[in-house]
Amino acid sequence: MSEVYDVMIIGGGPAGLSCAIYASRSKLNTLVLESNRKLGGQVANYHELENYPGVLDTTAPELVESLEEHARKFGTEFARGEVEKLDHEGFIKTVRTKKGEEYRAKSIVIGTGAEPRKLGVKGEDEFRGKGVSYCATCDADFYVDLDVVVVGNGNSAIEEAIYLTKFARRVTIIVIHEEGKMDAEKLFQERAYANDKIDFIWNSTLEEVKGDGIVDTAVLKNVKTGELTEFNCDGIFIFVGRVPSTDFLEETEVELNEQGYIKTNEEMETSVQGVYAAGDVREKPVRQVITAAGDGATAAVMAQSYLEAEEHWRENVLQTDKQVVVAFWNPTHSKSLDTLQTIEKLGVEQDDSKKLVKIDTYRNRLITERYSVSDIPTILVIENGEVIERLEQPESQDLEKIL
Repeated sequence: MSEVYDVMIIGGGPAGLSCAIYASRSKLNTLVLESNRKLGGQVANYHELENYPGVLDTTAPELVESLEEHARKFGTEFARGEVEKLDHEGFIKTVRTKKGEEYRAKSIVIGTGAEPRKLGVKGEDEFRGKGVSYCATCDADFYVDLDVVVVGNGNSAIEEAIYLTKFARRVTIIVIHEEGKMDAEKLFQERAYANDKIDFIWNSTLEEVKGDGIVDTAVLKNVKTGELTEFNCDGIFIFVGRVPSTDFLEETEVELNEQGYIKTNEEMETSVQGVYAAGDVREKPVRQVITAAGDGATAAVMAQSYLEAEEHWRENVLQTDKQVVVAFWNPTHSKSLDTLQTIEKLGVEQDDSKKLVKIDTYRNRLITERYSVSDIPTILVIENGEVIERLEQPESQDLEKIL
């Protein structure tokens, strides 16, 4: 594609959609690329949603629909595709999908989220889609009046187990901890204990999945005794955490932690300029819909600041045939003001062969850091994109010599 987007968002979950709303509303040409048939990321696999601030009565699909509608209202474009490669060299970055489509953008926001973690037990892959599931909302209606097992004891596992009771005859939760101890929040625990369709098997893990074409047995292992028992069931739902969707970043310079999550700062900036990350795909302590939405908003604002600074610098410094005098200053710094006055007295702005560009170090952190400016005022003289003179905290006579 020949079009170059201002912001390209990889992933259409709450982080990506919130980012799209903020970016599009700021008149940035914005594209959301989503690999799945429907938007929403992990939220699309849930139904109940009770902890989104200010929204008392909604479902997860309804919230996603509202976010999409909001983004489209401001002009966000949407496309479908799974990213295979990200080329972030240069100002214009290229995203290539597994089907061979290419998209170009000046900034990238990665909001690919995370995928269900597999247990890796015997029979798990063999029976996936044939009784093994990682999504209650997707598959619950296949188990009406049947018996199912839920493996896991965190918020997602307990919430999904409760949802399954609307369909299944019995739901048995396999908990690795001792009786009465779970990782889920107390609210979810209390609801599960109060549900007469839910049973618990404690001190146990799933060891193997068995069946004849479809699942009919969960082999359980007692973590204290090592004893194996066979538990008859019609389906097994596994909720034991998530792994970040960052495989396409392995050959890039985007820094990941040991678990594969993207490292960012509080501004959602990654280790690559112009590339941001938001939501569950980044290294962070809390992964909720509200925090993902906040990440997306922050990423959009920071991408806008990046584009403004970068485009101004390219147009006024790198792409001009004049010699450029760049003054790094701060309006609250008295010597900065004195230096600017001296430069103006020297008539730089009246010289047709020269050009004065002022960089406020507080507002334009990007260019300030790129040129390693720590002391102000700092003066750079740039010609054909190259720094030919550098003065830090110059005196009047120093400026006279070079200007």
